[in-house]
Amino acid sequence: MIERLDGRHAIVTGAAQGIGRAIATRLAADGAHVVLADINEGLANSAAADIGHGAESIACDVADPDSVASLIERAARDGAPDILVNNAAIVPFIAWDDVDIDHWRRIIDVNLTSVFLTCRKATDMMREAGRKGRILNIASNTFFAGTPNMAAYVAAKGGVIGFTRALATEVGKYGINVNALSPGLTESDGVKASPHNEAFEFVEMLQAIPGKGQPEHIANVASFLVSDDASWITGQTINVDAGMVRW
Repeated sequence: MIERLDGRHAIVTGAAQGIGRAIATRLAADGAHVVLADINEGLANSAAADIGHGAESIACDVADPDSVASLIERAARDGAPDILVNNAAIVPFIAWDDVDIDHWRRIIDVNLTSVFLTCRKATDMMREAGRKGRILNIASNTFFAGTPNMAAYVAAKGGVIGFTRALATEVGKYGINVNALSPGLTESDGVKASPHNEAFEFVEMLQAIPGKGQPEHIANVASFLVSDDASWITGQTINVDAGMVRW
């Protein structure tokens, strides 16, 4: 495996398990010093120990501004992080008739406002340090599919895609790349423990390539998008879903 990220310092949120852990594992294998951020401190500690390569963990509530500011400052190298991957999310399964304002606000806070908070802090530090950073926001192909029982989540992930485009425009002149990665249904720990696990057969019928998406499929593309190989790509959303969504 090419160590394309040697010397880079990366933050991955929601990295204790699933897609986030797979991304952290791949970035570490590619040479990055990775900080795994997660609200589940014990699980994040265990994941960092398993990954090795000097990986560390920091407990963080991505919906809390003070917690996010502390994370970015502690994980910075010479004044700023090199790489930020916004993966933390709540993936609900709730009928529209049961969506109330408390549910809506919680999903928006964790899935969308958190991306603003981390990017606000990270891009400020990157610019002050003269760092040509890489930001990758994990979206979802549910935005394109309008998946049922996920109204607030679909709205939040649509916001992530729109924010990615806008932020790329704002910070491109500083050499900061901002992209989004849009996974399809992925056989992660969270999905396997939820009603979404029953949807694989249906989703596979919509894919161009048969099979179940794995966290490593997402991690492979994430590593490319935060590397210098993708230096001429910004403001884009890359679907990684075996061709379920076709542009």
